[in-house]
Amino acid sequence: MNIDNPAPSHHCHVALRVGVASSGKPVFETLPARAVGSGSYQLTGSPGLVEGCAAGDLLEIDADGLFQVVRRGPNLCIQAFGRPPFDAESLESLTSGFVPLGGLVEAPADRRFIVVTVPAAAGFPAVEAVMERWAASASVLVEWGFSNVFGADGEPLNWWHESEA
Repeated sequence: MNIDNPAPSHHCHVALRVGVASSGKPVFETLPARAVGSGSYQLTGSPGLVEGCAAGDLLEIDADGLFQVVRRGPNLCIQAFGRPPFDAESLESLTSGFVPLGGLVEAPADRRFIVVTVPAAAGFPAVEAVMERWAASASVLVEWGFSNVFGADGEPLNWWHESEA
């Protein structure tokens, strides 16, 4: 609920498991979501660390933060990491590059990583061209990749073909 609207809000945050720390304790990333049922959530933001999902995906999440994608949304998720962290100019440059593709570029305040959410309909060649041009011009060492395109076996998931049909 909120002050302006007394109706219950379904907006929330979910904790997805990133992995396990060297201490053996699980590590989580908190993401904005919308509750759609018991244990089911639609992500409203893409992860910067968790792999396998993007904004718009419908997930079933268990109490340990492990999730299963029930239905893919329309978006690609790209994660980029810089050493040292990205400067403000790099972030602005990437943001400008994704405007024509309808992409959203986000980063935490320390800019240790960047996450891009872009419609799969923009096409892989266009997305890759923006990322490669940007990475080549960045003032830091850049590593980037799609976080919801390949399975654990390294093979393409091909979910974007289903949305084309």
